[in-house]
Amino acid sequence: MNLQSQFKKTLRKIKLSKKDKIIVALSGGKDSSVTAYLLKKFGYNIEGFHIDLKIGKYSEECLESVNKLCKQLDIKFHIYDIKKEMGSGMCYLRSAIQSKQKKGMLKNCAVCGVLKKWILNKEARRLKAKAIATGHHLDDEVQTFMTNIFKGSPELSSNSGPISKNIKDKKLVPRIKPLFHIFEDDIREFSKKNKLPVNYDKCPCAIDSYRIQVREFINTLPRKDKANILKNSEQILKKIKMDDSKIQYCEMCGEPSRKQVCKKCMLME
Repeated sequence: MNLQSQFKKTLRKIKLSKKDKIIVALSGGKDSSVTAYLLKKFGYNIEGFHIDLKIGKYSEECLESVNKLCKQLDIKFHIYDIKKEMGSGMCYLRSAIQSKQKKGMLKNCAVCGVLKKWILNKEARRLKAKAIATGHHLDDEVQTFMTNIFKGSPELSSNSGPISKNIKDKKLVPRIKPLFHIFEDDIREFSKKNKLPVNYDKCPCAIDSYRIQVREFINTLPRKDKANILKNSEQILKKIKMDDSKIQYCEMCGEPSRKQVCKKCMLME
């Protein structure tokens, strides 16, 4: 099955109306760009959303790529300037947070991930979106599942899937992953073939993550093995009990949380 056919098949499973507003989380990279390109091509109602992390030249190039893509697709585009909204760029915020932790306890990507997730949900809700579309693909999902297996916490993958399996809540915007069953190499090839304005550079801050080590291992596996891991993970996760703790609202920021204080506020207090 080719990339576009698989993309359509996954969208049918997600069951979103083409009238529903979908916010596409655009990083400037190939995965989110292909996601936006195909959603637009297949007639979905999308708007772009980019978090400008203010990581020097890298962020400038990402923003330029997103700008070009949104003009090419003729879609509305929203920018979240992290320095303007949170007082500092990601590098300073991350360093300040890490300085309060034990050395090496919180990796760069972990801090960035928590903050971006908080921003995306809050802003997508403000924009009255029915869903947030991300560029997560088959390789990403295999890496996440295996990382959680290696760390002895497979239950952390329990809400994984083409559409998030979180408890429904009026403040939680569902996340969809139309590239869920598509290989990264195919996405890269598709983005180049269609001459999408993409920044292929990797984030300069992603240097110390355990996930990177897992990615390097997964990249040595043949495609068939990666596809089998994903297929088996979906079967295994059906048997793992999801976290059924009730959603409450963070007493500091009011955003959805499993605890009295959300992860983002715990990091930044």
